[in-house]
Amino acid sequence: MQIVSWNVNGLRAVYKKGFLEWFRSVGPDILCIQETKSHEDQLPLDLRYIEGYDAIFSYPERRGYSGVAIYTRQSPTSVNKTFYFGDVEDEGRIIVADYDRFHLMNIYFPNGKMSKERLEYKMDFYKVFIEQCKDMMSKGMDLVVCGDVNTAHTEKDIARPKENEMASGFLPEEREWLDRFIENGLVDTFRLFNDEGGHYSWWDYRAGSFHKHQGM
Repeated sequence: MQIVSWNVNGLRAVYKKGFLEWFRSVGPDILCIQETKSHEDQLPLDLRYIEGYDAIFSYPERRGYSGVAIYTRQSPTSVNKTFYFGDVEDEGRIIVADYDRFHLMNIYFPNGKMSKERLEYKMDFYKVFIEQCKDMMSKGMDLVVCGDVNTAHTEKDIARPKENEMASGFLPEEREWLDRFIENGLVDTFRLFNDEGGHYSWWDYRAGSFHKHQGM
């Protein structure tokens, strides 16, 4: 089974850049998308209904913000769009899909850079997420987590660790959460296959970081 995860930073934006052509050429069994920035009624019909796939969307009341989606060949046995542990605002960041052999969580984790309050919300979200994962894994089924965690784990996961150690996205308490992620039995699948630095999935476009190869 092929499961693909991608923060698209706007589903309507990538639609205009050949998203459907890419999707059809790859043909994953499941595609998890984060940061759709769209309500379902804002999407063109050929994004809402792709032949051979069920489409599942979650989004907040606020338009143009957050949002996650799953395109799946196999229909899940059940779908939830909130955590059932704790009291944390979901903001359209969560889809939990249950299949016969595993649970799938597609999560767009909060960014803590904007304010102290948003960092606190991010850490609360992390805490509730871990509790949900522990509960789901305790029931004996496999768990797959796809998403954008908005944190670099170790110094090899960021181009300029010393310059960023006091910035949200690389704070000690955020990185310690990723330690707990591993300690609780979850696995960073990328690091199963590649243990080298210099591999990034996000770059600050305002600083021209992509062309400098300074990402995280």
